[in-house]
Amino acid sequence: MLPGKRGYFGRFGGKYVPETLMSALDELEREYLKAKKNPGFKKEFDFYLKKYAGRPTPLYFARNLTKKFKGARIYLKREDLLHTGAHKINNTIGQLLLAKRMKKNRIIAETGAGQHGVATATAAALFGCECHVYMGQEDMKRQALNVFRMALMGTEVIPVTSGSKTLKDAINETLRDWVTNIRTTHYVLGSVVGPHPYPKMVRDFQSVIGKEARAQILKEEGRLPDYLLACVGGGSNSMGLFYPFFKDKVRFVGVEAGGAGISSSKHAATLIKGGIGILHGSKSYVLQDSDGQINFTHSISAGLDYPGVGPEHSFYKKSGRASYVAVNDKEALAGFKMLSEIEGIIPALEPAHAIYQASKLAPKLSKKNIIIVCLSGRGDKDIDIVKEYL
Repeated sequence: MLPGKRGYFGRFGGKYVPETLMSALDELEREYLKAKKNPGFKKEFDFYLKKYAGRPTPLYFARNLTKKFKGARIYLKREDLLHTGAHKINNTIGQLLLAKRMKKNRIIAETGAGQHGVATATAAALFGCECHVYMGQEDMKRQALNVFRMALMGTEVIPVTSGSKTLKDAINETLRDWVTNIRTTHYVLGSVVGPHPYPKMVRDFQSVIGKEARAQILKEEGRLPDYLLACVGGGSNSMGLFYPFFKDKVRFVGVEAGGAGISSSKHAATLIKGGIGILHGSKSYVLQDSDGQINFTHSISAGLDYPGVGPEHSFYKKSGRASYVAVNDKEALAGFKMLSEIEGIIPALEPAHAIYQASKLAPKLSKKNIIIVCLSGRGDKDIDIVKEYL
């Protein structure tokens, strides 16, 4: 299964990085391939996912949503119930175990909505590592609670004041740090983006979402779902859900951030409005101008406010394996309120985009159809943002 040896998903992916980083990426790839074949690594990873993070997460039949829309049966994959409140912990535990195997005790990471930063800080505290997280100054204002949570666990949160002061710029600064401290430091990249082997490795760590969902829906319904829905920023929660169903006749729908509307310049709908380019060490769809300069983006959800996307998602789009739609800020807020009021579940703003899309899709389908939505995080971190908007 893709990617190939050079890290390409079709024409997307690869390693577009300074020569200084090539040795670290090669080392990481070697260590990961060894760990995948090592029963001891798998046993340790599974132990922490189960006993520490709280896996398996439930696949919940959203009875009230289903009744409201009078169409397809809607299930929620409850990643919001994990320790730290989102799917990010699956990846950070895996990468911290690799860092320990490589004897790299200094950990760096980027974060947008703060959930990856919190998950990295959590895993670093668990395994006794020094941790530094780069975060855009704008995102630090939007996600003050997560900044404090990281600090409580002994992580230094470093403000990024360049560019749009959001996720893109946080990744830039983290890469600069890694180049400078490559021998002692491991970069825990938080999504299926960046240079090879990150897109493959993060996908594999997050595939636990889809593997569980597949077994759970077969047990619950006796068959596979018709649709999988998940939000897409960089795309790790969606790829984690989609990938184990790749060979099945299941439709994938990725939901991007439409921001103020995709006809405006204030959105983050990379796969819908972007073109092929290079960003953060990988060839993929990006939002760029006619000169190839990366555009500013906007989303009410800090975790989707990114001008790129993982190369495997670009491959899915180009090959037609997945379709991608955009949900704007007002619609995401409607999804947020809908799930809170109807099911008593307060979602993060990121998966609220997917909830809204489910509300549009379900009524068009038969009651025999099944939809699974990845509820990738809970909404504690977004309460102040939603309160301000509403």
